[in-house]
Amino acid sequence: MLIKEIYDKYLFCKGTDRIGPDIPFTHWRLHFKSRMLQFCKSKFKQFHETADFRAGAYAVHCSNISLGCNVIVRPNTMLFADEFAEIIIEDNVMMGAGVHFYVNNHKFDRVDIPLIEQGYYPSEGILVREGAWIGANSIILPGVTVGKNSVVGAGSIVTKSIPDFCVAVGSPAKIIRKINDHCDNR
Repeated sequence: MLIKEIYDKYLFCKGTDRIGPDIPFTHWRLHFKSRMLQFCKSKFKQFHETADFRAGAYAVHCSNISLGCNVIVRPNTMLFADEFAEIIIEDNVMMGAGVHFYVNNHKFDRVDIPLIEQGYYPSEGILVREGAWIGANSIILPGVTVGKNSVVGAGSIVTKSIPDFCVAVGSPAKIIRKINDHCDNR
């Protein structure tokens, strides 16, 4: 029975549209730069030669995730795309460890149905523009755009888009200052 379970897990790992420590038969490739690059280029919608996807990170529905030049996805980061919405991270984006991206959210509108049975709201894509910096352990929610050269403070929960050249922090994230007078405070 164990041999069949191992074989089934192996087949799942080879064919699934995801990467992570829970996919052991392919995850080992992330520990070796050349293997990581080859593997990620085959899995992601777009994966630049200079991007890096580190061991310990997760990506779900890789075929709808694009990573630009000089993007490093650090351990404990989670990129949750789906078949309806994509995650695009443009060039030169910095991220701390443990950042989470979610393109959908559970419904919770009805009191007569358990939450687990209510399904999901429609998925919305996420865009992180060129040069942005997302601090460690931040959460980026559906439909958000993080503007060009904007900063998201560590531990922030981003529920609404952030314009270019702004610093946003908190839960929910709020703009606290402009960078070079390009951003309107909210």
